[in-house]
Amino acid sequence: MVYVFLADGFEEIEALCPTAIMRRAGIDVLTVSVPDGEYVTGSHNITVKADMSFEQLKIDELPEMLMLPGGMPGAMNLSKDKRLASLLCKNAAAGGKIAAICAAPFILGELGLLNGKHATCYPGYESSLKGAIISGKDIVRDGNVITAIGMGASVEFGLELVCALRGRDSADKIAAAIHARGDF
Repeated sequence: MVYVFLADGFEEIEALCPTAIMRRAGIDVLTVSVPDGEYVTGSHNITVKADMSFEQLKIDELPEMLMLPGGMPGAMNLSKDKRLASLLCKNAAAGGKIAAICAAPFILGELGLLNGKHATCYPGYESSLKGAIISGKDIVRDGNVITAIGMGASVEFGLELVCALRGRDSADKIAAAIHARGDF
């Protein structure tokens, strides 16, 4: 299972585009509201109903991936939730995959989850990627961590998540079906 965490102020495209792409690939994805609540309003005043609240989240085994969309103040709101921080650290310690886009990689940096890893983020947040080797690429996968620069890379980010979870062939099939460039 993949969990996508949504807090008020999240960037809608960065959350919903990769979620849709992963679901097209047959990956089980659930959106989780942080803090608890049924509805979450994005940074452009689009309100979505999350699949579940963080309070309802019961994880008994290592998730396939935890994903953080950016957007402000969404990423900042995610960073304030101690339960999410604990889950991210626990998942990373177990070798679980973690993905973040736009400003959200700063959360991973603040938690020390980027130490020695190549990463990218929305320009201006590089100083918060503590311990990371900053990349100029739009999307970076280093071991169990995938980061992306921002909304403009949302399709390629989603395809990279599919590639990491189901392999290149699955990602290429989705890229062809949605007429993406396929150079993720």
